[in-house]
Amino acid sequence: MARLMLSLDGQVLAEYNMNKERYTIGRLPDNDIRIDNPAVSGHHSLIINILNDSFLEDLNSTNGTYVNGKLIKKHAMQHGDVITVGHHQLRYIDSQEDNASQEEFEKTMVITPSSQGEDRIRRVGQAVDRAAATTAAAATRKPNPAPEVAAALPKAKLQVLSGAFAGRELELTKALTTLGRPGIQVAAITRRAEGYYIVHVDSGKENDFPLVNGVPIGPQARKLADNDIVQLAGVKMGFFES
Repeated sequence: MARLMLSLDGQVLAEYNMNKERYTIGRLPDNDIRIDNPAVSGHHSLIINILNDSFLEDLNSTNGTYVNGKLIKKHAMQHGDVITVGHHQLRYIDSQEDNASQEEFEKTMVITPSSQGEDRIRRVGQAVDRAAATTAAAATRKPNPAPEVAAALPKAKLQVLSGAFAGRELELTKALTTLGRPGIQVAAITRRAEGYYIVHVDSGKENDFPLVNGVPIGPQARKLADNDIVQLAGVKMGFFES
């Protein structure tokens, strides 16, 4: 089954599974994919699904429909095509091709522990433990703290927001997940009882730290919060808890 990922300025807004024959895209409420923006016509575009193929058609929209930057009237969709409607983008994802793409993403960005020195991995754990201890100590210094109810750590994932792998997701199920590109930038995300932490491991340049919400994390571990934006090795990813 094919699907569409709706985004604006690199931020993924919604996902649509293409399980019907026809999908209309436009500003009015009766569209299957509604984009409430003045740059989008009332009924802007139409996608028709026939067996395993999808075909896009512009519905004489005011501002036109673009695929991969080119103005189209009709277009046979291919995996990875990006439809531009007004200021919004819809990335077309073919499920079979998508599975291969997911494997390629994990091979490219996820680093197995064996490829990192044991000393580095140990230092990552120590840095996270120090950050967690600091957070816990700060909490105990709060005056008259309210009683807290212990809660299970929520599940979390990273979703790629930019580049060729936009829309890819990585479930953070391991105690330690090492990400990045050796020689460029590598970081690790760990699961602790207190939450999820990201810590810098290595980079090709001195003091070239990953960014969280546009700010370098520095040499210390940083606790992640829901909806944080992580930038690592040139790839922008959203951290989401569920």
